[in-house]
Amino acid sequence: MNILFFLKPKCEVAHLQDDCTVRQAIEKMRASGYTAVPVIDKEGRYVATVTEGDFLWFSLSYNSDNLLKIAELTPLSAIKPRTENKAVSVNAKLHDLLLMMMNQNFVPVTDDRDIFIGIITRKDVLEYFYDKLSTDEE
Repeated sequence: MNILFFLKPKCEVAHLQDDCTVRQAIEKMRASGYTAVPVIDKEGRYVATVTEGDFLWFSLSYNSDNLLKIAELTPLSAIKPRTENKAVSVNAKLHDLLLMMMNQNFVPVTDDRDIFIGIITRKDVLEYFYDKLSTDEE
């Protein structure tokens, strides 16, 4: 089975540019409702995944009443993600995807040029196999 079957394309996925500010990233993430969002560079390559926890640790590293001003002036690239979400190539085998899904809620997918093209969520993969098992039992 081709992993593209599970792909949520980039145009449907909340993601951040690595050159935005911390404040812009927080606002976009808050609007999306997600707790983790992929970060891409100007060329469209996957860089990392930033989480709510990363923003919490950022805010705790500053003992300041002026945190919003600091967030406005700090580039997102200054935040070092605490967890490493690895990307998978579009040519990866389903077996490899499943191994990654054990440790990640979603897996970023890149094309042959390492350009971010979307994500595959653990939920979508589990739903597929649940439906398949339910159909097989009937």
